[in-house]
Formats: sequence, structure tokens, C-alpha cells
Amino acid sequence: MKPLPGATGFRQTFFKYQITPASVAVSLNGKAVDAANIVVTGNTSENLAFDHTNGGEFIRFNPEQPFRDQYRKVMAAKKRQVVLLDPKFTETFNHLKEAMGNGSIADEKELQDASSATVFLLTPDTAATTFSVALKNKIAKLPLFNVAGVIPGKSKAKELVVFSGHYDHLGIVKAQGQDSIANGADDDASGTTAMIALAKYYKKLNNNERTLIFVAFTAEEIGGFGARYFSEQLNPDEVVAMFNIEMIGKESKFGKNAAFITGFEKSDFGKILQKNLEGTGFAFHPDPYPEQNLFYRSDNATLAALGVPAHTISTDQIDSDKLYHTVKDEYSSLDTQNILSTIKAIAKSAISIVKGQDTPARIPKLVR
Repeated sequence: MKPLPGATGFRQTFFKYQITPASVAVSLNGKAVDAANIVVTGNTSENLAFDHTNGGEFIRFNPEQPFRDQYRKVMAAKKRQVVLLDPKFTETFNHLKEAMGNGSIADEKELQDASSATVFLLTPDTAATTFSVALKNKIAKLPLFNVAGVIPGKSKAKELVVFSGHYDHLGIVKAQGQDSIANGADDDASGTTAMIALAKYYKKLNNNERTLIFVAFTAEEIGGFGARYFSEQLNPDEVVAMFNIEMIGKESKFGKNAAFITGFEKSDFGKILQKNLEGTGFAFHPDPYPEQNLFYRSDNATLAALGVPAHTISTDQIDSDKLYHTVKDEYSSLDTQNILSTIKAIAKSAISIVKGQDTPARIPKLVR
């Protein structure tokens, strides 16, 4: 295999920045607010101070209106603002505080534009007219990398087909007994295993008219940063299809020799794959868990939003998988025959796309 065009090796390195809160001080009408009642979002500066006299805005959420709609509006504004939340929003506030407890991840541009912050205060106060805010963060540069290789195409080399899985997981988590390591055997060592096996298979066949890219993504679990960076390096109009493979280590709800495809109805990708499997006994099904929004929760999402028929193939029964995101997601829990049958099915079903004989319909671009 060869590195991506322009690369000198198989690592695709990029950087992010870990923003960790160091100190937060907020006052209303000159009285300090308890830190337990403060959540800060959208702040990527090392030091930021503002008040009601120098550009900061005061906002009160209407307790009779949905939180989400009001939240989206203030976050889209990208201003310096203090938001007062009625105690009716306590549960939502606590969820937000938990989500922001470990800080956030930013890129270079977000650091350069570090002039905004939204400070949520849980308080029954409706009479406050003045405020002051002083924020300090610790900023650490994080080197991240995807691993990607290419099998150049022949007659249709400018048309790209991507096979992927993510190699990161949760790392060290709350211990269960003496085990605190979340291995991610199914999520997503099973998918990266499939990606590597498919690379070996198609390299041996040596009949791909289209260029094939095989990539192991980093940072899926903390925001899909690896897939996002990878997608930004490509022209999405040149990507014919993406086979993202995630969690194929257990039998699906459809039984043996079956898997599902997220976003099945958004293109004819699944129909093409199923046509190529005729007579094999293996079946691809539409995603049986639409309420989980899996189509936009995995590494296919960035390219799919840009119109690429980018789909995730999985067999996980995510609505009942008790090992998902736990330290018990280990190799001993995997059904290796399920992994093998799914890899074989992907290999056979993708062949007409790999050879340039079939081209899946584009997905409508996601307007944000």
C-alpha cells in the first residue's frame, strides 16, 4: 500500500487543544456565585474577563420554553454572555455541567478566535442587573493521528472508495473490581480488524479500478475529530462511497449472517451491496435503531453530511448491549465467526463498487 497523496508515511498527524478550566469567578450585583451553580461553555481563551459594561450580555432563559432551542440560539451567537437559568432547568443544568466537567477540545482557529464565552448560572435571581466574569483555562496541545493507506486505482483512479474503522476507545474509566481499562474490543477493534482484512483482500485481488483508501481513525469517542480531519483533506465530490465498520463482534438482532447499514434509506448503497450478495444467505438490513441516530454518531457522519454515500455497517444490538462502553468489552466477549462472516460479506458486496461497475446515489447534503 502507499501513503495518502502528498504524505510521507501512513500516519496522518494533526493537532487539537485540550481546554481545561483552571478557575471561574462570577458575581451578580457584586455577590459571588457558588461554583456549583456555574457552567462555562464556548471559552477557548487562556484568560478572559468581562462584565456588563464591556460587551457582555445578560440573558434569561424562559422557563416555559424548551431549553434546547434557547441553548442553540445563544451558542450560535458566539458572544460574551451570562445566561440565568431558572431552577426549573436544574436537571438539564446538571447534565450540561457533567458534560463540560473535563473541559473541551478546540482547534487552532478556535484558539485564534478566543474572545467569546457563555456562562450559565443556575439561580432564581430575576432582579440582577450587573455581573462580572473572570475565567482561566489550562491549554494543552494534543498530537493526534489517523493511520491511512492507499491502493491506487487503475482506469478510475480519481474516484475514491473509503473503508474505515476507529482505533481509539475510552481509555481509563471507573473501575469495576480491579479492571479500569476500557479495551473496546467490539467498539471498535472489530471494525479496524475488518478494515485491515479488507485491505489485504483487495490488494491480493488487484482488480480495483477505483482508488481504495483504508483508514483507522482516532478520536471518534471524543467527537469524531479523526474522521473530520481526514474528510477535510479530501474533495468529497471524488469520494464514491464510504464503508465505515463499527461493532461487528456480536450477532445482530436479525440473527446469523446479517448486519445493518445506517442511513440505509438515504441512498441505494445498501441495495447495491445486497444485489452482490444474492445467493450467499447473508443479508444487509436497514438500521433497526433509528431513535439512536447512529447515522450521524459514527465516523461516516462528516462525509455523509457533505453528500457522500457514507454509511456504517454494524451488527451491535445497541439497545440491549450491556458491554457497550464498559471495561467488559473484551476479546473474550466477541463472536469471531460473526466478525468473519461480516467481513466476507462486505468484501463480496463491495466488489462492483471497487471495480467501478456501480456508483451509489449521493446523499442530500446536510444543511446546518
